[in-house]
Amino acid sequence: MAAAAAAVSHAARRFLYSRLPIASRHLHASVSEGSAREASTSFIHPAAIVHPAATIGQGVSIGPFCTVGASAKIGDACQLHTGSHVTGDTELGEGCVVLIGAILGADLPGRTVIGENNVIGNYAVVGVKCQDLKYKPGDECFLHIGNNNEIREYCSIHRSSKSCDCTVIGDNNLIMGSCHVAHDCKIGSNNIFANNTLFGGHVVVEDNTHTAGAVVVHQFCHIGSFSFLGGGSVVAQDVPRYTMVAGDRAELRGLNLEGLRRNGFSDQEVCICY
Repeated sequence: MAAAAAAVSHAARRFLYSRLPIASRHLHASVSEGSAREASTSFIHPAAIVHPAATIGQGVSIGPFCTVGASAKIGDACQLHTGSHVTGDTELGEGCVVLIGAILGADLPGRTVIGENNVIGNYAVVGVKCQDLKYKPGDECFLHIGNNNEIREYCSIHRSSKSCDCTVIGDNNLIMGSCHVAHDCKIGSNNIFANNTLFGGHVVVEDNTHTAGAVVVHQFCHIGSFSFLGGGSVVAQDVPRYTMVAGDRAELRGLNLEGLRRNGFSDQEVCICY
């Protein structure tokens, strides 16, 4: 009799487990009549947790152990790899790839907007609360990232410290592993930041700049376009456009000649910069 009961229990478990993926897919796809049609061409792994109120575009792939919050918006053709998370009021544009363990957004007042065709690296943390002690709980805070950026593993990018400000990153930037962009920074486009580049709060970086590894930029500094920051530099003052700085504290080392040539400046234009 005990053997029969055990067999029945085993069969019930098998039936339950066999039904879980179907029930899970049905739960994820039945958000609403409209979003169900959109999600019909998307793949959501049964082990993912997607809130019924989340907006999921077409052709989206959500891997196992991912979570997508109620206010999240996932654009068409996005890929969420294993264990990545999209929380809070966070919008992810079309064609973005979120790699293993990355965290986008936070359950805070305000919003995180990430544009199209961005790659968010493994265990990167993007759009979370800032580390500024002046931030007041309950205040809205914002982050806006443009298109075609590659944000590599273990990077951290924080929202603004005040509702009247916004952390901004433009287009076509390469932000290498373990970089940090603090609250209220304004980053332009076509920049390359090597590993462990750290920007304090309110830093402004224009376009087409390049940092070598382990660069630290003090809060409120302004980094001009086409400048180069040498490896290990500690930058505590503004950096003029077209120049190269290095050292602790960083000093002017001349024009960024190689950077200017790589960006298509003619010899005549370089002479004018002198």
